[in-house]
Amino acid sequence: MTDVPETELPEHGNDPFRTRCAMLVSVLAMCLAIASLGGSNAAKDSMSNNILAANAYSFYQAKNVRQTSYKIAADDLRIQLANDKLTPAAKTLVEKKLGDYEKNIARYESEPETGEGKKELMEKAKAHEHERDMALRQDPWFDYAEALLQIAIVLTSVAILTGAHVLFWVPCALGLLGIFSTLNGFLLLI
Repeated sequence: MTDVPETELPEHGNDPFRTRCAMLVSVLAMCLAIASLGGSNAAKDSMSNNILAANAYSFYQAKNVRQTSYKIAADDLRIQLANDKLTPAAKTLVEKKLGDYEKNIARYESEPETGEGKKELMEKAKAHEHERDMALRQDPWFDYAEALLQIAIVLTSVAILTGAHVLFWVPCALGLLGIFSTLNGFLLLI
């Protein structure tokens, strides 16, 4: 039986090319982790703010329905008062009830103390929509960054294995694009 010789990579000692490639992989991997974290956070922020905006709009709609009910009831009471067929006691009671309804109508429109009036709810919903839209603009940049950085890491590994110095510059360029995409994901420069 014959022994088959094992194939090993040649020993290169302190090859500066391999050291540069190893450093590049380290930097690219660090940037990839940051891009991945940014993309994950952007996706969560997008989903969370979308839910919060929908909740605020639903609450707004519920307030609007209640306010409309009070408006209809108040109009009914105004018609009763206009008919002038009420006894003085009934008229006093209807006027008091009408005043209560009008207070509720105003409270449903704006309630700064609790932040739950229609005006405040609309502002909250718009703010959540803005945050959601911002996260949706960030997310694709993180996706681009992750793809570019992963490809750059693979190509750097190929450069290490083949010893092809020319292959070192392609992952450098892709890595720079990936780093720029990561930064743009956070800062939205473009």
